Amino acid sequence: MAAKLRKGDTVVVLAGKDKGKKGEISSVMPTANKAVVEGVNVAIRHTKQSAASQGGRIPQAMPIDLSNLALLDKNGKATRVGFRMEGDKKIRFAKTTGEAI
Repeated sequence: MAAKLRKGDTVVVLAGKDKGKKGEISSVMPTANKAVVEGVNVAIRHTKQSAASQGGRIPQAMPIDLSNLALLDKNGKATRVGFRMEGDKKIRFAKTTGEAI
């Protein structure tokens, strides 16, 4: 099945400790059905000092299930995503407005 949410989409969290927060998807893991959203589901990771980083307690966004995310349309409201054919191309569209994404 085609991915309804993709990297770069702006989403809102529907459930969990970060309910209502908005952010941009930085990566999607379709096989695990999860996505990493900037500023959402942040955990503190304790890292060892290395040549690349100083180490210490570093906040890191953890994956969140795709079912707990909804795409934001142009009006800033949560919407579901649908697919339709325009000519010979398959495009995603917002169910609330019908506009192509």
